[in-house]
Amino acid sequence: LFLIDDHTLLRRGLVALLSQHADLRVVGEAGDAGAALRLLPALRPDVILLDNHLPGVRGVDAVPGLREASPASRVLMLTVSEDGEDLATALRHGAQGYLLKTIDGDLLAQAIRRAARGEPVVSPEMMGKLVAAFQSQGMSASEPAPEEEQPAPQLSPREEEVLREIARGASNKEIARALDIAETTVKIHVQHILRKLGLSSRVQAAVYATAHGLV
Repeated sequence: LFLIDDHTLLRRGLVALLSQHADLRVVGEAGDAGAALRLLPALRPDVILLDNHLPGVRGVDAVPGLREASPASRVLMLTVSEDGEDLATALRHGAQGYLLKTIDGDLLAQAIRRAARGEPVVSPEMMGKLVAAFQSQGMSASEPAPEEEQPAPQLSPREEEVLREIARGASNKEIARALDIAETTVKIHVQHILRKLGLSSRVQAAVYATAHGLV
């Protein structure tokens, strides 16, 4: 992991918190995006934890440069900003997820692991704002043609259950536990949901579910 936050005390706290998990290791840190850009090419972390309020540039605007400096790294926002536009900008710029600093320590560790596997992660309390941000730009959750021009996709009852769990931010393992089905079965359901809805990510699926009143 690589930490980018201008508050030294908070970085110290994150290092101490994450060190409690044997599979997570902080390899570097920076107080601003410029310093991070100089360090990242050599360190090549799996995940970059990025604050939004940084000196000189907002974290959401620094995402493209960070991804260019370390293409294999996943960028995970960790911020106090509950602004829906910040969330939408971060995801458009390629961030793997968006978490609030109020998140529980164990849940943060889980989110980091999921981001490292390439799974999008968004704080559940931000999903409504994500929908609003997309709608304010005249976009639907899946960005197709206007909804009234398309037939509603038919999901099975089980697929709707899986979709609701995705919108709550649950991982495949958590969905399998909640619905008492195999994790491989969950993966198949997720693939079918994305195909039927014409979506390309779990984040888009969560936005769709929220926008259509499934959550």
